[in-house]
Amino acid sequence: MSHSDATTVYAGGKLMVSRDGPVTTIVINRPQARNALDNETAHALAAALRTFDADEAARVAVLTGAGGAFCAGADLKELGAGVDYFPWAGSAEGPLRAPLSKPVIAAVEGHACAGGLGVALFCDIRIVDDTAIFGVFSRRWGVPMSDGTTVRLPRIIGQGRALDMLITGRAVAADEALAIGLASRKVARGTTRGEAEKLAHQIAGFPQIALRSDRRSAYESFDREAEAAIQREMHLSLEARRIEAQAGAARFRHGEGRGGAFAPVGLPPANDADRHES
Repeated sequence: MSHSDATTVYAGGKLMVSRDGPVTTIVINRPQARNALDNETAHALAAALRTFDADEAARVAVLTGAGGAFCAGADLKELGAGVDYFPWAGSAEGPLRAPLSKPVIAAVEGHACAGGLGVALFCDIRIVDDTAIFGVFSRRWGVPMSDGTTVRLPRIIGQGRALDMLITGRAVAADEALAIGLASRKVARGTTRGEAEKLAHQIAGFPQIALRSDRRSAYESFDREAEAAIQREMHLSLEARRIEAQAGAARFRHGEGRGGAFAPVGLPPANDADRHES
């Protein structure tokens, strides 16, 4: 890992990380391989995500790929040369092991296939343009999913649609992805990163305790029966109710947010020393 101006360079430039105030942008930078992750880049991605999650000043991350592709999964040339890849979700050092404590937005252009689909599913929100293609293309080569896809895909789009994708390996384009909930929103071609960063700044401006507790409750509900999940939601909400809710209600009482305005509040303006242009 090295630093160059406002950009942190991992794995000799295979992964690039920049900061703009509370927003961190992570770029997989192997366009010649459609941003497939070799082992070095996968370890670098894990390190970059851990660094973002541990940074108290960082609130939202954007994850994207360079050169018009998102991520084509594991580097099959490396695997074909006899270098085994490590499980990205199941191993302790895997980049996709468990959700972070903060939101991550995927900006998807081009292919998000095989393990690249797993990378996209790891994110909370997936923004696509009309070039986006999702699919378990590794079906053709006998390479199994070990990136969380078989767990996360059914939870996001439902078991039936997930099994169709997992068994057939078929391509799912942007409009279908949007229709089935695999993509969160679609934007103009070539604007996914900019739109994702814009959304990230909006999310970063919300009071963070309630946002993170609600997000955590949504993830943890899958592991609990409904009654236990609701009790967990109540428990997670206590800190935000104590610290943020009354102050927020008071702002509303004094006129903020009236007339349909929905602007984030709670984030003090960043000064020049805190801002890093990407």
